[in-house]
Amino acid sequence: MKQYSYFPGCSLKSTAVAYDQSVRAISASLGMELIELKDWNCCGSTAYSSIDKLESIAIPCRNLALAEERGLDLVTPCTACYRNFEKVDSHLKLYPFLKPKLDKVLAAAGLEYHGKVKVRHLVDVLLNDVGVEAIVSKAVNSFHGLKVAIYYGCLLVRPRATFDDPENPHSLDGLLESLGAQVVPFPAKGRCCGGSLVISNVDLALGLIQRILDSAHSNEAECIVTVCPLCQLSLDAYQGMVNNKFGTHYKLPILFLSQLLGTALGMEHKDLGFEKSIVSSEKVLARHLQEGKR
Repeated sequence: MKQYSYFPGCSLKSTAVAYDQSVRAISASLGMELIELKDWNCCGSTAYSSIDKLESIAIPCRNLALAEERGLDLVTPCTACYRNFEKVDSHLKLYPFLKPKLDKVLAAAGLEYHGKVKVRHLVDVLLNDVGVEAIVSKAVNSFHGLKVAIYYGCLLVRPRATFDDPENPHSLDGLLESLGAQVVPFPAKGRCCGGSLVISNVDLALGLIQRILDSAHSNEAECIVTVCPLCQLSLDAYQGMVNNKFGTHYKLPILFLSQLLGTALGMEHKDLGFEKSIVSSEKVLARHLQEGKR
């Protein structure tokens, strides 16, 4: 059992509780011991740097300092948190003048950060530590012919990623295909969902969401699978508003990757948070779910 420091982030404690629940559910079965970081704080959100550059670095860096004391890789399922943590090290390299200022801020909390924490997204750990072969070997259910659109979103692999292509992400395709799913062409798989615009410019946000839903629907996807809590919320919670605005009739379940993996591993839907979704996936999955390893 490999240990990791675990940073759930604010979304997984509120609007994306199902994500946290399903990640924790699958972790032990896949040989991951996720040790939640004690006294963690919000990562500062994605737009905070437009208000105060130093604070936007200090807020996520406090979590990195806490993780550094433990000496384990820091794993987060949230793409926004992942990018904010990754930003700390990149900014400290690009702007050396920030380091003494950051040291002073952390010292006020009795902390230090030396840049020794390896920050990783859950996808990276699943693919490169656990491995597709190991996941498939533990599967007891197969998604025979389930047509899936994999939505990577705009943050997971941009501006850089060591585990996927920033322009044409495909790291999860082989995993889901190995579990019996049919990954459909999905040109919008890396587009922004407009999640941060829902309050400030709802019409623009709904237009971005509609474009993603239409891309999946046009390619006959029966569900969309994502690894971002903000994307899942946008596509699930605002699907009804999109239908009302554009006269569409989308009924696409928006699933977390961890929920689909948990189902493949034979876990009960109540333990994976499926009931928290607005668009139900029960009928879609039931049509394709088959017992027995592939």
